[in-house]
Amino acid sequence: MGLIFSCIVSIFEAIGAALMAVVNGIGSILQAIISGIVALFDIIISCLTCGSMGRRSSAATTTSMV
Repeated sequence: MGLIFSCIVSIFEAIGAALMAVVNGIGSILQAIISGIVALFDIIISCLTCGSMGRRSSAATTTSMV
């Protein structure tokens, strides 16, 4: 009886591992798609603002040659 129960437990563990692999794969695909969309919007916004968004204005510094 223990042998049959052990086989059934192993089958359910294998099914659970396969389902988790599928869920992780779908999650990775969705994450890649969302990252691509965010990067695309970043490029569009950068083009529309001439790339000046997010840059600090640097003041001209002069050094004295005394």
